[in-house]
Amino acid sequence: MYVAHLSLADFRSYPQLELSLSPGVTTLLGRNGQGKTNLVEAIGYVASLSSHRVSTDAPLVRQGAPRAVVRADVVRHDPARGERHTLVELEITPGRANRARVNRSPVRRPREVLGALRTVLFAPEDLALVKGDPDGRRRYLDELLVSRWPRLAGVRSDYDRVVRQRTALLKSAGAAMRSGRADVRTLDVWDEQLATTGAELLVARLALLRQLRRPAAEAYQVLSGGQGDLGLWYRSNLKALQGSVATEAYGEVPTVADVREALLADAQEQRRSELDRGVTLVGPHRDDLQLDLSGMPAKGYASHGESWSVALGLRLASYRLLLGDAEGDPGGAPVLVLDDVFAELDTGRRERLAEVVAGAEQVLVTAAVPEDVPPALQGAGTHRVDVVSGSAVRAG
Repeated sequence: MYVAHLSLADFRSYPQLELSLSPGVTTLLGRNGQGKTNLVEAIGYVASLSSHRVSTDAPLVRQGAPRAVVRADVVRHDPARGERHTLVELEITPGRANRARVNRSPVRRPREVLGALRTVLFAPEDLALVKGDPDGRRRYLDELLVSRWPRLAGVRSDYDRVVRQRTALLKSAGAAMRSGRADVRTLDVWDEQLATTGAELLVARLALLRQLRRPAAEAYQVLSGGQGDLGLWYRSNLKALQGSVATEAYGEVPTVADVREALLADAQEQRRSELDRGVTLVGPHRDDLQLDLSGMPAKGYASHGESWSVALGLRLASYRLLLGDAEGDPGGAPVLVLDDVFAELDTGRRERLAEVVAGAEQVLVTAAVPEDVPPALQGAGTHRVDVVSGSAVRAG
């Protein structure tokens, strides 16, 4: 799989852009602030319907423009029919529902384009996977889930909606209860929905974590030069899972039915506290992925270099899982995007990361100067795009 062409209209700093791309390694070179990251952000948006830099769509639209349009021509290799092109078009309109088209035909919901392009993106923001709050680690798991099984985008969206609406009800019901006129029977309905969607999301995370442990540990060994062991642990607030071997990615993953019943039980037990606080205290939106190095939590204990190796190891593990998924679909291997990562790494980690990713079908690297790109990603067969003041021109 690779992106053959990228078109932008009013996306970030680009009023208009037409950029042809090729398989192999392409470096996008330009000083900071010239628009390199905007290009790979647009490609990532096509793959995930989200940005790795901001949590809302409004900053993606060029100032003064009503909407932005991103088009990507994605090529897959079909053994029977050769190269197969899919044109994905997304129209981003802040404050309104976004729209999407595939091969010029509208689709009902933008998330129907998920799976047309798969990417794994390495970025300076990845350091927050180790040093940041749990929401970033939950997002890492959920985005990988959706990349592997796009239908889970609907489950994730439904769960987020249920949490928002249930929390709003808790706030209003809690205030009414304190004034002596509460009717909390409606909460039973929302408890059911929370348990149904939350159980499917939680079980999917646990199943993913079982598959992720080994490639993440192996990738960390490669990137760190064999210094320390990386462990992944799922920390659930669900009483039935606390201390369970399943949360440590060993043993059997519980069934959706069992987790659903456990969520319902916890919701009933926590109801008084939830009404008092006006917050949904039960569910996978409060869980965490704990990262350990040689038995100690990476957050707070890992050095800067070790933290980078952990973050990069998680991304490489994502790539290996997606690559494994593509074994039955030779055209489905993900595009690798490395956004200004090498400037953050010491020489050893630069070279080890470059050697691991160099064989991918398409690798897009952004850098301020050519010296930031390791030798393994330069030379014959590589391509260069110069990015200056909102223009991107192929130089080779």
